Amino acid sequence: MPRITKEDKARNRQNIVEAAGRMFRAQGIDSVGIADLMKEAGLTHGGFYNHFASKDDLAAEVCNASFAASLGVLEQAVEEGDDPAGPPLRRVVDDYLSVAHRDAPDGGCPSASLVTDAGRHNDTIQRSYAAGVEGYLAGFAAELTREQDGEITPQQARDRAVLLLSRLVGAMVLARAVRHVRPELSDEILRTCRAHALD
Repeated sequence: MPRITKEDKARNRQNIVEAAGRMFRAQGIDSVGIADLMKEAGLTHGGFYNHFASKDDLAAEVCNASFAASLGVLEQAVEEGDDPAGPPLRRVVDDYLSVAHRDAPDGGCPSASLVTDAGRHNDTIQRSYAAGVEGYLAGFAAELTREQDGEITPQQARDRAVLLLSRLVGAMVLARAVRHVRPELSDEILRTCRAHALD
């Protein structure tokens, strides 16, 4: 039997992380079994422990990778600066609180889709989630300061960043929670919070 190369092992690990990211977001960490996860990744069940000591270790890596990707979107918006659709934070808010994001719980930002799981799991997962939250707060505060031409203090920027992230995550969690039985309410939550998230 041929030996697996380092490249193959790294690719397999990445496939597991990506499959877990989709499944954990859509179903919750506890609802996903290792056998189903490995099948989704295109690998055998027995290979899981060649990559991760536990499902919690995988969940922490999923948090890290998912937040890194999501924060990359924020960084890209900031790099692009103002455009006809508005300043970076306006575009981020509009994208985050969109129907497309709401209707794709297996993708997008982990801040809303993994919030309950992070609160119920061990410190390893909570640390990864907290690091992602801190990344968002730092990015938001920096951009708020830029958009206000430095007219706000660091503490004011931090406070506004906390409010903004809380509004985004809370609105998305609520909108997803009612979208099947009360779609008009779900749409209202998104629409109202899009309009006022930056107030």
